[in-house]
Amino acid sequence: MKDLSWKTLSSKYLFKDTWFTLRADTCETDDGKIISPYYVYEFPTWVIAVALTEDGRFILERQYRHALGVTDYELPGGCVDDTDASLEDAVRRELMEETGYGFETVEYLGKTSANPSTNDNWAHFFLATGGKLVQEQRLDHNEEIEVYLYTLDELRRLLAENGLVQSMHVTALFYALQRLGYMKF
Repeated sequence: MKDLSWKTLSSKYLFKDTWFTLRADTCETDDGKIISPYYVYEFPTWVIAVALTEDGRFILERQYRHALGVTDYELPGGCVDDTDASLEDAVRRELMEETGYGFETVEYLGKTSANPSTNDNWAHFFLATGGKLVQEQRLDHNEEIEVYLYTLDELRRLLAENGLVQSMHVTALFYALQRLGYMKF
C-alpha cells in the first residue's frame, strides 16, 4: 500500500488558549505536493461515559450548548486534566463533578475522533456501572447541568427522536449498548 501520510515542514501557532489552539501547518505529500496552510485545531483529550445507576437507569445530562444555541441531552464527560493520573481517573472525576455519582465499575470501550481532518485529539469512551449518588454536583462556573435518569426504553425513544445531537455521545452509546448486549450485528 502507498504511504499516504504527509510530512510537516513547519507549524505556526495562530491562537492559543486553555481549551482551544489553532495552528497552520505547511505539509508535503509523498509525491512532493506542498499543502499550505493546513489548519489544525488542538483540543485536550476528551472522556465520555455511558453511566448506569445500580438499578440500571442511564444517566443523562441536559444543558445549553451555545455554539448551536440548543439545550439538549448528553452523556457525562469532559476534558482530561493534568491532575488526572489516567483516562479512567478523568472520567470518574467528570462523573462525580457533573452528576454526583460514584461507580462500582468503569470499563474502557474505545476511542474516536470528532473530525480527524482538523482535530488533533481523541474522545475516549467508557461504560460506568453500579452508580450511586454520593454527593452534590460540583460544577464549573460556566456549567448548568440537569441530571436525568432514563430507562432503556426511554433512551431508545430519545435516540429514535434524534434527542442527542452530540455525535460522539451517540457513538459512545452505540459501543455501550453493544457491550451491554442490547445491539447485535
